[in-house]
Amino acid sequence: MPKTTKTTAEKPAKKVSSKKPAKEKKPAIVKPKKVIDPVIREDVSAPAEASFEISSENEFDAMDLPEELIRTDADKARYIETIGRRKTSTARVRLYTQGKKGIVVNDKHYTEYFPKFLHKTVEDSLEKLKYLDKFGVTVVVRGGGLTGQAEAIRHGLARALVVLNPYFRKRLKKSGYLTRDPRMRERKKPGLKRARRAPQWSKR
Repeated sequence: MPKTTKTTAEKPAKKVSSKKPAKEKKPAIVKPKKVIDPVIREDVSAPAEASFEISSENEFDAMDLPEELIRTDADKARYIETIGRRKTSTARVRLYTQGKKGIVVNDKHYTEYFPKFLHKTVEDSLEKLKYLDKFGVTVVVRGGGLTGQAEAIRHGLARALVVLNPYFRKRLKKSGYLTRDPRMRERKKPGLKRARRAPQWSKR
């Protein structure tokens, strides 16, 4: 039999695709060159070699300020003042590092102002650091009852000790003396005897 030769099928001619029109290039934006004024350039240049020396005549005079803004080193060393709060009581505590020792509350010794069961509450912040007889403390406390006032003093004393030495913060915070206790007596509601106590129900 005669050998048959494979004929390669003619490939169809590729369609000539119409080329997309080239995108028009946007004209480049030419930024205007900064015009440097020679006068300004001289001002911005390196500072002159002349240096300003501070003399005793140029020192700041504290007497130019009002008296409320003047704080000398003697004033800072005199006492540390903080505010302590508990319930509706507010205590302004001043901690003295020099002078007489002891705790005075509203011009009375704290053992005379508070009953015996509240003495430890007032001493807690100082007793925790074993500094009970090391400082002088004066307190002006207002509002609330004796328990709230004693805890407000403890709160204010703890804050004053942290200002005196920030390293005391960890021990006082762990004991809870730096936390402002937000618990307060709930207000009385209309129609009730107290905040939630309803009047006794009577059948007849």
